[in-house]
Amino acid sequence: MRSELISNGMAGQYETKSLSIPDVSVVVPVRDEVESLPHLLEAIASTLKSSQLSYEIICVDDGSTDGSDRFLKEQAQIRHDLKAVILRRNYGQTAAMAAGFYYAHGKAVVTLDADLQNDPADIPMLLAKLEEGYDLVSGWRQARQDAAVTRLLPSKIANWLIRRVTSVHIHDYGCSLKAYRAELVADMNLYGELHRFLPALAYIEGARITEIPVRHHARRFGRSKYGLSRTFRVLMDLLTIAFMKKFLTRPMHVFGLWGLISMIWGGAIGIYLTWVKFALHQDIGDRPLLILAVLLLVTGVQLFCFGLLAELLMRTYHESQGRPIYRVREVVTKKEMATDS
Repeated sequence: MRSELISNGMAGQYETKSLSIPDVSVVVPVRDEVESLPHLLEAIASTLKSSQLSYEIICVDDGSTDGSDRFLKEQAQIRHDLKAVILRRNYGQTAAMAAGFYYAHGKAVVTLDADLQNDPADIPMLLAKLEEGYDLVSGWRQARQDAAVTRLLPSKIANWLIRRVTSVHIHDYGCSLKAYRAELVADMNLYGELHRFLPALAYIEGARITEIPVRHHARRFGRSKYGLSRTFRVLMDLLTIAFMKKFLTRPMHVFGLWGLISMIWGGAIGIYLTWVKFALHQDIGDRPLLILAVLLLVTGVQLFCFGLLAELLMRTYHESQGRPIYRVREVVTKKEMATDS
């Protein structure tokens, strides 16, 4: 525990207040990892105690059926460094991480998987990099211990695609071992499968991001919860991230632009067909161009209206939650020297 002197409202008198804010909160989403958990908890505690860091471990059980929830509740009753958050059912890793962020009180937040493939011994290295001025430090599993066809190849393709779409050049988006400043995760609203895109979400918030190589071990217990079935969901969330990156606070710029282009083309074709009908006295009722003109005009009006509705929704989103459309990194002012009168 650290302590600080704070004023108690009386001149010249101070009292010592014990600070309960830990240096780091370690957030661990858990699903069916009862065999790994004892080793994981001891490895985290051993690493952070030897680094002389105050810490808390927040394990979020995401609908386990193998007794992980019971083990966590038992350990939380006898360990002062563990907080067990038990979700009512399986909501997915994104929801589990969001719950962990909510209950974290540390100055920094570190996330890692519960399967022992991430090495807790790398946590101090990530925190040291964070102290260099970064807001997010991502782990890079350069030597992954996973199956080549079912895990490594899809991961390489996904990472390449995400880098191209988001412009955030992280080699390993799928690595759960990451360190964040607490104020950064406080600004993030997670849903869907967005935990994979946390660096991209942080980039939207103006964060400074880097990555460092970390160790990766073969799975010792249980089986992987990831597979090719997640591909479609990841692609859909990637489209969401791409839209948020460019048009989060100005959706009219995309819907309105394409709506206007569609209406202009539809109007131009309509004018041409009107000229053909009345100037050249030709029949236009069976022309495909007439159908195209109508479709373009209707589509253009719909896109323009979508843009207006999206603008209203975004204004409601920011104003109802009191969320500013900007993020301040720091405020610097000139300090005036006090002078005696």
